[in-house]
Amino acid sequence: MLNSLSKNAENVTPAGVDGYMELQEKAPVSVFTQVDRDTFLRQIYPERRPAVLRGVCLGPCSNRWTVDYLGQKGGDREVKVHVSTVPQMDFLHKNFVYRTLPFKEFVKRASEKKHSSFFLCEDESYYLRSLGKDIRKEPADLTKQFPDLAEDFHIPQFFEPDQFFSSVFRISSCGLQLWTHYDVMDNLLAQVTGRKRVVLYSPQDALHLYLSGDKSEILDIDTPDLKQFPEFVRAKRYECVLEPGDLLFIPALWFHNTLALQFGVGVNVFWRHLPPDSYDKKDPYGNKDPVAATRALQTLERALHTLDELPADHKDFYGRRMIQLIQKRTYCNSLLGKNK
Repeated sequence: MLNSLSKNAENVTPAGVDGYMELQEKAPVSVFTQVDRDTFLRQIYPERRPAVLRGVCLGPCSNRWTVDYLGQKGGDREVKVHVSTVPQMDFLHKNFVYRTLPFKEFVKRASEKKHSSFFLCEDESYYLRSLGKDIRKEPADLTKQFPDLAEDFHIPQFFEPDQFFSSVFRISSCGLQLWTHYDVMDNLLAQVTGRKRVVLYSPQDALHLYLSGDKSEILDIDTPDLKQFPEFVRAKRYECVLEPGDLLFIPALWFHNTLALQFGVGVNVFWRHLPPDSYDKKDPYGNKDPVAATRALQTLERALHTLDELPADHKDFYGRRMIQLIQKRTYCNSLLGKNK
């Protein structure tokens, strides 16, 4: 059944940005309870919109995954982590460094606000995204990288087993914010411990997000520079706060930005919702565009390069014709009425 958004999700936007927030349309993410496989596949999945699923059994991880327990289970195995002097991590400009730590030491540091041992500064932020054993070939899989912890986590059976792609273990310092990006596969974000704010934008708002590949150039979504990014106010903002034990369904191509309100542990489960040959077989992260989309973008780049042979006024005219053709051939009907 559909519930109203948790009151905890209210007023999570930093103060002093009311003017900007009044300009941008915003909406809560729908929250569902008592969700089983049948409810998910019939009522939620076909809508292709984000949804918070509350009360789904994730196994004993919700109670067990304390800092001490994680450290005990992870032990001295080394993990490669992101370390930054600021909590707002920026993948485009790489304002972080990669460092290696024993897992139990990493968990200890990530759970602290001030560090007695550190790499860059005493209030540095930490972020772990688990990787496969061969990071160039093997997707992350909780059962392989952290088998003892995997026993505590029950993946909801909302998709067929042969559709499974990866299960990504994530741990964030309090206050850590990750850049806005999209993924090419459907996924469930399980927030096992800690609270996390998630802001999402529809794929239909891609033109307002100033993309560089799969990432937005707008690092600060709460106090953006509207002189530099004036179109951003036209992107509709969907927002929720995940409580411990919540699941967030993020459909493929939906942009998302996460902010850890507390030290937290989560697991992302990705699955292939398109035919298997739609995806790049050499993509262990699952973030490369589908093969057909990559070919189309490459063809477009060649076409634009050809337009460079024309005078500026002709280039402008035929560029507009190309935009018109793209709109007619590819835009969903829902875009015509801005039905989001």
